[in-house]
Amino acid sequence: MAGSWLRAAPRTLLRLAAPGAHVPGRGWTCTFNTAAQSSAGEDCGSSEPPAEPDPLLAEEALEHKALRLQKEVQDLTERYQQALADSEHVRRRTQKFVEDAKIFGIQSFCKDLVEIADILESATKHSSGEVEPGDQKPTLKKVFEGLSLLQAKLQSVFAKHGLEKMTPLGDKYDPYDHEIVCHIPADGVQPGTVTLVTQDGYKLHGRTIRPAQVGVAVETQE
Repeated sequence: MAGSWLRAAPRTLLRLAAPGAHVPGRGWTCTFNTAAQSSAGEDCGSSEPPAEPDPLLAEEALEHKALRLQKEVQDLTERYQQALADSEHVRRRTQKFVEDAKIFGIQSFCKDLVEIADILESATKHSSGEVEPGDQKPTLKKVFEGLSLLQAKLQSVFAKHGLEKMTPLGDKYDPYDHEIVCHIPADGVQPGTVTLVTQDGYKLHGRTIRPAQVGVAVETQE
């Protein structure tokens, strides 16, 4: 008898634990589980849904971000253009240096060469003074003709390579092209005019490598 009761006890406890279980002979119903569930439901139902973001604030944030990105793009574009301009400037300067090195690399050689041209010109002038019309000295005459041809050929070679002779007689004095060796009274000419050339000057591709030695007219004081 006692064993049967023990075996039935678990089933009785399960019926009592069920919601709304009726206890025989007691006249009451077990409702504690339902109350607990109601309380849990009320707690879950009391939580409010999350608030939605304000669309105006989101739009304003996007506008600020777009302005910042636009400013960054403009700054990078300006820096890129400046870098291009700097690189182009460096390229042009480098190219100019290379061209000047090619053109004026023979400047020292030309300075020495024009001195030989001066000697040749002086010898030609002296020989021309000794040769007179009808002179019976063929050797001297041939020497003069040879010197004249040699001088003309040398000046032709100079011109071919950009070496230009300056004979500024009658020109206005230029401190970049002329070197004053004396002053001459300005009789019938404007003061500052070159009235005497003691040594011709030379330019190499427009750059003066030897200024002409000149005498310049000055106004006399009475």
